[in-house]
Amino acid sequence: MPNNILRLLFIGDVIGKPGRHILKKHLSFLKESLKADFVIVNIENLAGGFGITEKTFNEINNLGLIDAYTSGNHIWDKKEAEKFIENHNNILRPANYPESVPGKGLITLEKNGKKLSVINLLGRTLMKDCVECPFKYADLLIEKVNNTTNNIFVDFHAEATSEKEAMGYYLNGRVSVVAGTHTHVQTADNRVLGEGTAYISDVGMTGNIESIIGFNQKDVIEKFMTQMPRRFQVKDNGKKEIQGVFVTLENSSGKSLTIERIKYKDY
Repeated sequence: MPNNILRLLFIGDVIGKPGRHILKKHLSFLKESLKADFVIVNIENLAGGFGITEKTFNEINNLGLIDAYTSGNHIWDKKEAEKFIENHNNILRPANYPESVPGKGLITLEKNGKKLSVINLLGRTLMKDCVECPFKYADLLIEKVNNTTNNIFVDFHAEATSEKEAMGYYLNGRVSVVAGTHTHVQTADNRVLGEGTAYISDVGMTGNIESIIGFNQKDVIEKFMTQMPRRFQVKDNGKKEIQGVFVTLENSSGKSLTIERIKYKDY
């Protein structure tokens, strides 16, 4: 492919064992068929649907196919993440957590003469209220990388589509991609905004689609009907998909050309 085209594959929240399984089974083919320069995966639900462990992280990192890992509000659900996250330069936690929190929210990747900065941010609407303003943090981080590369990818992990769209338009023309995560339901609003920023409200999830956002239907329905606490279990059996987006952008300007939804079926 021409060196001025950067091809990016971003895969939505990997849900537990079913998500890890389909990723290990099909990611190599998917990456090769798309000729992706960079692959980014959100892993905040990697271990049992809540958080990450070093064992589950190594299970997919050892594939040698993924360049960076983003996360969200569940990143600390497994306490061991606090200890090992700083040992891996390619794992991000939301940048707008307090500065005392382990890990980083920005990294810059470089491969075959192409650079890509990756930013991870957490929304505040219907989410954690302890985090700093994601819009102001986006400004700070973009300023940090502007002299390094024009190619900037943002995983905005948020609940409200309005907050996600606000971020998309706020960063329009200043970053290459604003991709929403967290709700696990892929939206159909993928588009390139007027100033060259690719946008989607939610890229979806990777795991069992015969479920409720990756979990056993019975547990989730009971919680809605009774309002009683229920421990959600990842749904193992059923149809599985890798969901995400594939983006092409001009390597020199950082402007996106296309954004396509990915739904790779394992059935």
